[in-house]
Order: sequence, then C-alpha cells, then structure tokens
Amino acid sequence: MLHLDRNRLLTAKAAFSTRRFDHQRARTLLQSGVAPSAGDFVLARVDKPGHHDGVELTTGRRATLYAGDEVLLCYGNRYAPDQFEAVVPDDIGACHMVAAGGIAGLALSWHASMRSPTEIMPLGIVGDAAGEPLNVRDFRIAATGCDIRIPIILSVGTSMNSGKTTTAAKLIHGLSKAGMAVGAAKITGTSAGKDTWLMRDSGARSVLDFNDAGFATTYKVAVNEIEAGAWRLVQQLQAGGAEVAVVEVADGLLQQETRDLLERPTFRHRIGAVVFSSLDSMGAVTGTRWLQQHGYHVPFLAGVMTNSPLASREASCVTGLPVLRLAELQSASIAATLLRSPAMLDRIPSRGGDHVALIA
Repeated sequence: MLHLDRNRLLTAKAAFSTRRFDHQRARTLLQSGVAPSAGDFVLARVDKPGHHDGVELTTGRRATLYAGDEVLLCYGNRYAPDQFEAVVPDDIGACHMVAAGGIAGLALSWHASMRSPTEIMPLGIVGDAAGEPLNVRDFRIAATGCDIRIPIILSVGTSMNSGKTTTAAKLIHGLSKAGMAVGAAKITGTSAGKDTWLMRDSGARSVLDFNDAGFATTYKVAVNEIEAGAWRLVQQLQAGGAEVAVVEVADGLLQQETRDLLERPTFRHRIGAVVFSSLDSMGAVTGTRWLQQHGYHVPFLAGVMTNSPLASREASCVTGLPVLRLAELQSASIAATLLRSPAMLDRIPSRGGDHVALIA
C-alpha cells in the first residue's frame, strides 16, 4: 500500500465512469494483497492503444490516449455483442480498457469489426485513508424512500444498436412538447455519456444512469440489486419534479440481466408502457409476443426497423401494432395518445386536482 499523491490522480485522464468520484477521499494506492471488484477505481497506465484509442472524460469530451498516459478507470464486466465481452480480472495484472467510458477488464472476445482492445497496466486500486478500496457504490445517490407515483415508459429492444436510445430521446422530446416535465434514466449497461447527453438535449429535465445508482456496469450484477438501483433513480427523478419517467434498458431481451429484470413481477407492475425497438420485423414480432406474455403493455413499435417500410408493414401486420418513425415518435400528439392509455392515466400526477392537460 502506497501513499497516493493526489496531484498525480488529478493529472490522470479521468474517465466518465469515475464522474462521481471524490478525490478528497483518495489517500492510498493498493498494489498487493487485494483482488479487483466490479466498480473499484483503478489508476492505470496505457501500454498500447487499441480499438479504444480515446477515453470519454468526466466532462464528456473525448481525450486521445497515448502509450504512457495514466488514466483513472473503473473495473467492470462488459457485455456488448457488437463490441467486447470482458470480465473483472482476478488480480491487478495487465488487462484492457474495454469501453470508451472507462471500463477496465479482461477482454474475452470481441466483434470481428473491432480492433484489438487497448492494453493497460493497473498501477493500483485507489483506496481511502484506511486502505479500503474506493468503489462507485460509495458515491451513489441517496435513496429518497418515497413511493413512486409517476408513470414509467420503458424503452426496450431486441439487441444492442436496435434504436432504444434514439427512441427514448424522441419520446422525451414529444412528452416535453406535450407539456410534461420529463425525467430520464438508463438503468442498465456500460458507463458512457453519449446516451445521457442525448436524453438531456431532447428535453429531459433531469437524467440519471446506473452509475448514479452505484454501478460501473450492470453485467453480472444481481438482478435484485439492479432493480433496487432502478427505483433509486426513478425516486430521485420524481423528487426533482419529474411528472413522467422514460427509462431505457440496455442490450436485448436475450441478455441475462435484461431478461431477469423484465421477468420480475415487482418490476413489471410499476411499468405503464413499453416501447419496443427492433432491427427487423421478425425480432419485433418475437419480442412483442414475449413482452405481452409477461404482462407488459406495448402500444407501438419503433427502432432501426422503421428504416424499411416493408419490414415495418410486416411487423405491424403480424402484431397488430402501429410502427412509428422518428418524426412521429417526437410529436406531442403521440405523447398525448401514449399517456392517455388506460395503463398510464392513473399514474399521471395531478395539477390542482385534474390530470395534466396534454396537447392533442
């Protein structure tokens, strides 16, 4: 265990995954006798830049990486079929940076379109004055303990890059134009700022993600912890004045944590509607049926599939659901229609005893 010079820490390139980190608590650098855990902060040296030759800083700016740079990252497991599969290593030996948002892990496999992962050498896990590792969960937002009363719209999809975040952003914009104070959250995934910036730019009053709930990533996190983190985020959005929450679940229905979460009755009963995004019509049909069988209200379909009029017609014909393009998703009239559905109306907050007046 070494004393940590905080000036050294301040000059390191601090990744987005570490944005809640409090430098005042950093006192030691743990180099032996400790095994990494998901969420631990690690000071590392870049040995060989690879696919991720830049890191997203806490400000959101992308900083170019050079061999020899010191970076502040978080250990984490990663599940990304279009990018990297990685796990937290058993020791603090050489490993990889497996996400631009700043995740340190041991890469197991990657998509054929990816270059080799960036090679890093951990210099030590960042600890407090007592030599205890500092972890993302040490800096999570406080739980409000309040009952969740606002309606929740879930953005779910068939897979990574099926259009979930874009769908969520357009819905946020439409709801905002309909006069609603919108809160947004991404409750699973891998730390990155791009999605949260998009949600904020689209009109969300406040935006939170799983990092705020104490996770660097949610792959291999117990489902009860993920659910508890999700409600912590929604409670915070509600406390901040949100009248409706748009919540994104990362990856697809076959991803273990996503499937486990959606299968939980305690999760399902709080969800007013699910907007489902798909890459193709077959995925849309299969995913919609799965969601409906598990008791979810799916009012319409969206996603990358909508780039194809023919695929959209196929999906609509089989499911009986409308398929909405991006321009339609962001309209105030669609927001009004969505919020007037029976599954949502009884959850909309009142203003002076009446339901919110929505723009038609």
